[in-house]
Amino acid sequence: MTASTVPTSSNAGPQKNEAFPQLTAAQLQRLEPHGHRRKLAQGEVVGEPGQPVTKIFVVVSGQVDAFAQNTVQASKDLAISFGPGMFTGERSILAGGRFLGRIAAAVPSEVLEIDRDELLQVMATDTELSDIFLRAFILRRLQLIDRQQGDVVILGSNHCSGLLHILEFLTRNGHPYKMVDLDTDAASQELLDRFHLTPADIPVVICRGSLVLKNPTVEKLADCLGLNPTLDRAQIWDVVIVGAGPAGLGAAVYAASEGLNVVVVEANAPGGQAGTSSKIENYLGFPLGISGQELAGRAYDQAQKFGARVLIAKHAIRLNCDHKPYRVFLGDGEEDVLLTRAIIIATGVEYRKLDVGNLAKFENAGVYYAATQMERRMCSDEEVAVVGGANSAGQAAVFLAETAQRVHMLIRSGGLSSTMSRYLISRIDAHPRIVQHPRTEIVALEGNGHLERVAWRSGRNGPVETQNLRHVFTMTGAEPSTKWLTGCLALDDKGFVKTGPALTPEDLVHWPLRRQPYLLETSLPGVLAVGDVRSGSTKRVASAVGEGSIAVATVHQVLAE
Repeated sequence: MTASTVPTSSNAGPQKNEAFPQLTAAQLQRLEPHGHRRKLAQGEVVGEPGQPVTKIFVVVSGQVDAFAQNTVQASKDLAISFGPGMFTGERSILAGGRFLGRIAAAVPSEVLEIDRDELLQVMATDTELSDIFLRAFILRRLQLIDRQQGDVVILGSNHCSGLLHILEFLTRNGHPYKMVDLDTDAASQELLDRFHLTPADIPVVICRGSLVLKNPTVEKLADCLGLNPTLDRAQIWDVVIVGAGPAGLGAAVYAASEGLNVVVVEANAPGGQAGTSSKIENYLGFPLGISGQELAGRAYDQAQKFGARVLIAKHAIRLNCDHKPYRVFLGDGEEDVLLTRAIIIATGVEYRKLDVGNLAKFENAGVYYAATQMERRMCSDEEVAVVGGANSAGQAAVFLAETAQRVHMLIRSGGLSSTMSRYLISRIDAHPRIVQHPRTEIVALEGNGHLERVAWRSGRNGPVETQNLRHVFTMTGAEPSTKWLTGCLALDDKGFVKTGPALTPEDLVHWPLRRQPYLLETSLPGVLAVGDVRSGSTKRVASAVGEGSIAVATVHQVLAE
């Protein structure tokens, strides 16, 4: 956004520009008790890229400017001017993240400084102001993403296998970035020289204009971007939710909105497997459908609006089973731990991987586990294969067929009728660019650096057919994410967590209470399991969200005991 397109205080009313509204005198009066007045000298900086976002500034008089980081041109560009009645801030304030640009007074000004906790209190008690703030914060973040204005520049090439993993992480976490393609962008060589990089270093993430990360893990990327709030590790939480898929996010929204002190631990990005769905059409209330990423993003913001804290790119690796408060260990050290009175396990499942020896060579270089806009752009006008016969595979096939030359559906069983919703089957049957291959499995992958050919067999002893395909989307079966719970909770023979009536007397030998486990409670009192990870659960988004909400009611009962 350039200065010439920025709405000024004279034309930025709430009805005309929801991203940059101008608060009324009555609204400002209601805000006054939640902050304190502060005078700013001309040029005084109140926020720098990388600093924690702990407050917003409502302009009382004067003007405050926001500048976006421009790593490509080694400069800062004016992004927005805030006049009287306008306020700073975007989605980062909800998560307790970091500033994406510089905030400074353009002229001598007076502002109302409001801390994050006070802002959340306003949003919890004032419906009108809550809607104004939340809508503005979300729309501003969307504009930053659309204009590629933020604190991240990625140097990479579509031929680099590590690039897709980074782009997917940033996209699914709603973090703005600018992509510089080393194959086509004229500015790429200047950036390589400035940061003393070679093509062998890519993909490279330049964070906050100065920190250089070479092919980083998502954990290092999250730390650099400040995606996670700083938590007091001595605090005892009411409930820790492990996993931010539909079940975990549903539990987080209900727990936080009902006053529980809650923290969510997510290994990658909000949404889980559902977050990778191109379009969910059978979820109640969305007759036109909604992408999994959009649904997850809304739930993520909703949970934080009510005060839930969310840790991204953090793995729960161990749970103590012998005493309370429970301890959820997030790393190898004893200090990286969360203390809690109750736990909701919502770690979901992972797609089974192809039984091909060289699979790892082609993951994110021709073999993918999600079909989003990003992947679809990569394989436009090409033939692709989708492995699987359930709803996720069907959604991917229909989505990819909009731009692909042809989509081959490889189905292990004899057809789709027993595993897929009827509306998807009808669309697949009618689509001229989708070809179904029942009783078919991939037996070989070939390529030099990137997938080039795929071999599959139809029938147990049928002939092997080789196709020149560069893209395979695998969405077959599910393995529960419960290895970290082995030896602590009762699991069924497939590794799913057993709860309530599914628990046998043998599972409850060490159960210490007179009462029996609640419906969603595991073999450990106060530890619940919801969603796809739970044994016997219905593998649907709506069911997962429902179980998340039901679990919170049980947490209240557990905490009252």
